[in-house]
Amino acid sequence: MLIYNTTYHAEASEERHLLVWLKECYIPQATHDGKLKQPRLMRILSHREEGSACFSLQFEVESSAQLHAWHRDCGVKLHEELLKIFGNKVVGFPTLMEVLE
Repeated sequence: MLIYNTTYHAEASEERHLLVWLKECYIPQATHDGKLKQPRLMRILSHREEGSACFSLQFEVESSAQLHAWHRDCGVKLHEELLKIFGNKVVGFPTLMEVLE
């Protein structure tokens, strides 16, 4: 099992708008085809900078091949939408992790 994590850094003025967009738009679209599962949205409490908010959005994915297909079919579009809506006021950093049992 893999975890696809994106850490978002947002200007404080965009925090509420980002959370609404992630919950109402991003997560439903990202999970629509079933490749990404079990979304978890978390506030990051460590390494906080004044005037900003940080969040982690994690999904389970079966394989890197499935993630690649999701990225091609859906992820690129969602990233473009993020840039269009928030510009440089929100930045996301993706990380792919393997669950060690």
